[in-house]
Amino acid sequence: MRAGYSTNQVAPALRRQLWQDAVSKTYFPLDLRFGSGSEFSGSLGAWSLGPVAVSRNVSDGLVYRRHERHLVTEREESYLITVPELAEVRFEQDGREVCCRPGAFLIERSHLPYEFSHRDPAALWVLKVPAAVLRTRIVRPERLATLQFDASRSVGAIFVDMLRLTGARIDEMDEPARALMGKQLVDLLAMAIEADERVLAGHSSSVRNAHLHRCEHFIRSRLGDVRLSPQMVAEGCGISVRYLHQIFEGENITVGAYIRNQRLLACEAMLRDPNCRKSISEIAYEWGFGDQAQFSRNYRTRFGCTPSETRADSRSPAS
Repeated sequence: MRAGYSTNQVAPALRRQLWQDAVSKTYFPLDLRFGSGSEFSGSLGAWSLGPVAVSRNVSDGLVYRRHERHLVTEREESYLITVPELAEVRFEQDGREVCCRPGAFLIERSHLPYEFSHRDPAALWVLKVPAAVLRTRIVRPERLATLQFDASRSVGAIFVDMLRLTGARIDEMDEPARALMGKQLVDLLAMAIEADERVLAGHSSSVRNAHLHRCEHFIRSRLGDVRLSPQMVAEGCGISVRYLHQIFEGENITVGAYIRNQRLLACEAMLRDPNCRKSISEIAYEWGFGDQAQFSRNYRTRFGCTPSETRADSRSPAS
């Protein structure tokens, strides 16, 4: 699906309201404060890539504010990965402030109030990722809000390059290709984030965190294997089962619970994808659940609803 908005389509007196409506539809409800001048110019294009979305936002300077009242009716949390190209942007959330210049990207969390602004005309690429999708690739993504990452080299640069190339070629792709590109963008984003030492840092030693990071990767790459167990993880990562349990105990979770949670998050992401045509049982088996009844019980315990209710909710007109 594609949507496009431009202030050139309407009279100058209506441009600010058009931009307010376009931004709320593309991202989520926000309050906007425009500059003191009477003129405002902006264009916004947005494309769906399966459960994620890419947008190109070009506009004069303004301030976006997300308030507590905007969160009352929000059901699904999302993350915005914003890549500035023309001007520095300022972002403040949860008592932390960051100024992000071209050559980097930052992460915004939808379920907390925030303020985002740029004084000068700016051009932004924005990747919107549902929290359920991001959690299948990154543990505790809420840690990432207000962090900025290098987009000038290594995987960060590849992620941004691919984001731009996807935007340029997206109209040439069919739905399956778009969904695949969305998945690959999230994979590259996760690689760029996980390479950052701030994300690896935690309460444990650097050695233990390195082992934890490797174990998490091993588990995520084999979620579909019903044989996945602590023994398999320990052998695959070259550590003892006892040490494996100690590592995860330091994160206040058992190995088994971590595996189950990652499988459930992967299933939820597919159930919320309106383009996914697989049955609920096929999704469960794909992600390593050998028992349908057990999957349904675990799912309800984790999310407070049944898999079929999640699917129906994601396909309702309100969604």
